[in-house]
Amino acid sequence: MNLELFINFDGNCREAVAFYAKVFKSEVNNLMTYGQSPPDPNYPLQEADKDKVMYAGVPIGGITVMFMDMPSGFPLVVGNNINPTISMDNKEEVGRIFNELKVGGEVYVEPQPTFFSELYAMVKDKFGVIWQILYYVRK
Repeated sequence: MNLELFINFDGNCREAVAFYAKVFKSEVNNLMTYGQSPPDPNYPLQEADKDKVMYAGVPIGGITVMFMDMPSGFPLVVGNNINPTISMDNKEEVGRIFNELKVGGEVYVEPQPTFFSELYAMVKDKFGVIWQILYYVRK
């Protein structure tokens, strides 16, 4: 079994994947636009979609998070449609990631102790994605 996460965007996916690759000290893999995909007569390509990202992957914490721009005709609901949670065993890294994600975004919970974690934070980034970040010690 694999955990997979797809995050959808409304035309700014390329900017978002570059941002997340930087935050998580990773890289963008296999970026492909709709214009680079093979033609499908059942789904003709709209001119406005040619340069939109059809797929990009960013390895984060042992999984590849997948990203795409929604094609024309498919509305995007930004916000709580996904809620990625990053658990790590380094408190400084919790703070660093939180501080980078909050730039241009909105802080919901400053890094603080909770009943379930010694350090927990929640932030909506500048792309409208709500992230939970926590310190987790594996026993």
